[in-house]
Amino acid sequence: MRLDKYIAACRACTRREARELLKTGVVTVNGTVCPYGNEKISETDDIRLSGVPLIYRVHLYLMLNKPAGYVSAVRDRRYPPVTDLIPPEFAGMKAYPAGRLDRNTEGLLLLTNDGDFAHRLTSPNKNVYKRYFARLDAPMQEEDIATFAEGMELKDFRTKPARLEITDDPCEVYVEITEGKYHQVRRMCAKVGKNVLYLRRVAIGGLKLDENLAVGDMRELTDEELKKVFSN
Repeated sequence: MRLDKYIAACRACTRREARELLKTGVVTVNGTVCPYGNEKISETDDIRLSGVPLIYRVHLYLMLNKPAGYVSAVRDRRYPPVTDLIPPEFAGMKAYPAGRLDRNTEGLLLLTNDGDFAHRLTSPNKNVYKRYFARLDAPMQEEDIATFAEGMELKDFRTKPARLEITDDPCEVYVEITEGKYHQVRRMCAKVGKNVLYLRRVAIGGLKLDENLAVGDMRELTDEELKKVFSN
């Protein structure tokens, strides 16, 4: 592999930007400064940037604490897309939302450039539960739990069985679904006579939203977190 391609993958930048970086003399290959992008390297070479090893990776997995007002898209004519929030160091790796959150919904959203991962995450057949916290304008009742669990007929489809958990404040609940239809949680709550005032996704599978991640911030998933995504 060419050195500039390797650096572009590690730094999430373009190959042109990688070549400009090389010219500054901060990249070493096996301890020797290398200013040329066309240098051929192998898996056994020790490549460093300012003394820090560069680790090559093909796929990127990011956790975003999505703010309201952003759409789950790569681009949009009316509203800012969540890809605008990707940190500069990852901008070249072409990550996109794996699934979606409605524009006015906050919370956990994953972005990736791994198509197989995104498909597995979003396919209803994979039964990956997404957990939401909802604040309502009216209290949920115990009988609503059974209604969610049975699935319900909405205008355009029948939902799969969902989990409803009522907190000590019956106007605050948790809903878990394996689908991601447009406004699905809001529509399900409306079906039983409650309007959602606030909605935040707090978990996907066994992966919980990092409480220390500020709204609008994004970071890479750890290997351990990645394993939790597909565990319910």
